[in-house]
Amino acid sequence: MSELTALTAAELATKIHTREVTSVEVTRAHLDRIAQADGEYHAFLHVSADQALEAAAAVDSALESGQQPASPLAGVPLALKDVFTTTDMPTTCGSKMLEGWVAPYDATLTARLRAAGIPILGKTNLDEFAMGSSTENSAYGPTRNPWDTSRIPGGSGGGSAAALASNQAPLAIGTDTGGSIRQPAAVTATVGTKPTYGTVSRYGLVACASSLDQGGPCGRTVLDTALLHEVIAGHDPRDSTSREAPVPSVVAAARAGVGGDLRGVRVGVVRELHSDSYQPGVLASFDAAVAVLKELGAEVVEVSCPHFEHALAAYYLILPSEVSSNLARFDAMRYGLRVDDDGKHSADQVMSATRAAGFGPEVKRRIMIGTYALSAGYYDEYYGQALKVRTLISRDFDEAYRTVDVLVSPTSPFTPWKLGEKVDDPLAMYLSDLCTLPTNLAGHPAMSVPSGLSADDGLPVGFQIMAPAMADDRLYRVGAAYEAARGPIA
Repeated sequence: MSELTALTAAELATKIHTREVTSVEVTRAHLDRIAQADGEYHAFLHVSADQALEAAAAVDSALESGQQPASPLAGVPLALKDVFTTTDMPTTCGSKMLEGWVAPYDATLTARLRAAGIPILGKTNLDEFAMGSSTENSAYGPTRNPWDTSRIPGGSGGGSAAALASNQAPLAIGTDTGGSIRQPAAVTATVGTKPTYGTVSRYGLVACASSLDQGGPCGRTVLDTALLHEVIAGHDPRDSTSREAPVPSVVAAARAGVGGDLRGVRVGVVRELHSDSYQPGVLASFDAAVAVLKELGAEVVEVSCPHFEHALAAYYLILPSEVSSNLARFDAMRYGLRVDDDGKHSADQVMSATRAAGFGPEVKRRIMIGTYALSAGYYDEYYGQALKVRTLISRDFDEAYRTVDVLVSPTSPFTPWKLGEKVDDPLAMYLSDLCTLPTNLAGHPAMSVPSGLSADDGLPVGFQIMAPAMADDRLYRVGAAYEAARGPIA
């Protein structure tokens, strides 16, 4: 049944709901693919075969009895980033700090997947606590890019992206704090969307930076991603940052976009996100994608967002500050790893030893930066100033959207680099987020769609589409139109 793993989620859903195949057959095909391929890619940290097949059988039983599908994706299996809590499998966040920990409750997103009849194949690898751009910071080893296993799959959600790109899952969930859905999508030739902040519940999402984190859908096509987006989005009273406004119909927008008519759509090319320092093949692929939008009838203009040049500096003060606060809970006193617990050491000593052993180098680096930025005498100078820059970036977006409907840029300035190439150079790693993190600072939605392969090295390039808050449907209309006109990736 290997041909089943090559189909899109929408195609699989149609076959399952018309009883051409069963969800059990589809789920088993993907589990077989994981067993056959994941030793090479290491996309998964935990595979939940029995639970996935049980969920699939429940869908088949309901359909056989004449019930309507629980959702348009009922029966289609999915890979879940290991940062959402699940009661039936571990939630480790890629860290030794939570090795083997099973949560006492499901995240709201997990519960919505279950209610929609979506079997969860397992939990995917990630940079520890979602901190990184390469999935090399995982305590359980790196994930490899299916396009070239000597290269990174992006991060922090490289496991979810690699599972999609290697046909181990037709759908996946990621999280995006500064590009962790979009950058992996770009370097694996998959699709990933960061929804408007507050439109997908963060309840049960282990926090990295609470004002930036956002769960979102990942797929191999724009339509698949839209179908998953509608399953997971919606208000959640258990999340204090959840928006009550309804999410626009992204599925209808994706279906409309397939028609390819973008007349009346104004597209802004962000001057500050198009630099000679970017890889030449990335810029060439981006320029070709913009030309396609013009051919579809879109009006393309250049816009300036002058404060974007300060986004990286502001982000890497705001994020570590929130990391320092959020990760203080891992203190060896309540749950998770605990070392030197022999009754001969003070609580402070146990806490210090546990955090030294449990956190990896990148997490420690960000905790220290954040603690320093929040310390007495430096709060206003560093964190306070970064918040002011964040406001200016949001104003840049607002000004741009007065004249255009969407903004576009490359998703990442680079194609995937070699494993180990940037591990010892944090700044070089951080630069891969240049194009993605402004939208996180503003809380706006953005999507990465494959734009082909770079002429430099034959590796995937991503095309980023950005839209105002609560205008996620614009991403899907433009993304689907571009995808249809672009044709298959070689």
